[in-house]
Amino acid sequence: MEDFWTGVLWALKIWLYLIVSLIMIPAMFGFSLGISETYMTILVKTLEWATLKIQKAHADEQELKDLASNGLIKRDNGSMEKELGELRRSRPKPPVGGDFTLSDSFYFTRRGIESIVEDEVTQRFSSEELVSWNLLTRTNNDFQYISLRLTLVYGLGIFVRYCILAPLRITLACIGLTWLVIGTSAVGLLPDWRIKSWISEWVHVMCYRICARGLSATIHYHNRENKPKKGGICVANHTSPIDIVILCNDGCYAMVGQVHGGLMGVVQRAMVRSCPHVWFERAEMKDRHLVTKRLRDHVNDKKKLPILIFPEGTCINNTSVMMFKKGSFEIGGTIYPVAIKYDPKFGDAFWNSSKYSMVSYLLRMMTSWALVCNVWYLPPMHQKEGEDAVQFANRVKSAIAHQGGLVDLQWDGGLKRAKVKESFKEQEQKKYSSMVVGEDSHSD
Repeated sequence: MEDFWTGVLWALKIWLYLIVSLIMIPAMFGFSLGISETYMTILVKTLEWATLKIQKAHADEQELKDLASNGLIKRDNGSMEKELGELRRSRPKPPVGGDFTLSDSFYFTRRGIESIVEDEVTQRFSSEELVSWNLLTRTNNDFQYISLRLTLVYGLGIFVRYCILAPLRITLACIGLTWLVIGTSAVGLLPDWRIKSWISEWVHVMCYRICARGLSATIHYHNRENKPKKGGICVANHTSPIDIVILCNDGCYAMVGQVHGGLMGVVQRAMVRSCPHVWFERAEMKDRHLVTKRLRDHVNDKKKLPILIFPEGTCINNTSVMMFKKGSFEIGGTIYPVAIKYDPKFGDAFWNSSKYSMVSYLLRMMTSWALVCNVWYLPPMHQKEGEDAVQFANRVKSAIAHQGGLVDLQWDGGLKRAKVKESFKEQEQKKYSSMVVGEDSHSD
């Protein structure tokens, strides 16, 4: 029995030595030994081969591709007046009084059915449709028997993802978080000299790079000359909590968020010892003026790290950008927009928080093929004269959507868990009412 445990201990040591020497040390200093590049090359060729096999077996693949292009019903963009006018063409307008016909109900019935089946909002809170199966059972197209050879490759993929990659990634994630807590706590004991901030930034970036390697992340950064600078505000579209790892892998930011308990609380308290992150108590988050003041004080100090904010307030499935909350744009200072676009072919980065817990989501990511994404740093933007916070937020959002190839939507991401405001319903009701009542009527 002792020989067994001795063998296990020896295997564990070899495992840790390989991780430290081949992955952690290169990650700490920002270089690669080419292992991940080789893995990605093999993976891309395997998925391309599998796609060709599937396309040969399914002649209607092109039709599936067309249907999966945006996942939305194609609708006419005509106004209510125009569409109702077409329904009323066979009925003349009465000489006096209102203008109502039973055929109007067809318009509202059709629009209601369209919204129930598919609409612009709810489609953004489910996984992005894939054109072809990527050998992951969790995708929209689950396991399908095509040939014996493809089935064997699928089975080999399960073994690689769950028996090799998952233990490796979990080990790296645990090491990265442990080092983050220990490193930031140790930096917090140093006196407030200039070297302290430099060491703090190095520790943060080093730990995030280890965590990125733990997700087999392949990140392509573009236009690095536009990277956020100290005293500014970095705003980005939001797909997943991993967005923080992606951005901090290339630089250090001051985080903004609510104080948590448990493991997340331990990490937060350790991080704030070495770097001026902005954490709020639950009661403070409801005080809008207090939040704005603390953020403005942080931005006004040009020695502090740029603040990282996700103005959407919730995770969207990386096909679009939804309404930006205006609070981030009332603080003042320079806004540094960043567009993040993930490649769903290698794994679904979207976190559906209403369906999966954080732990189950991270386990799904650690058993995916890889995490591949592009990050674009956009030129800094300032609020124009006469432009209010809402207009400024929409301008920044449009720039991010255009650069990332995302759909620019005006809807609030809060609809993920809330109902449409009554004012929107009343607006449509008043519009129809004005058509029915007619111009001849007058109010008392």
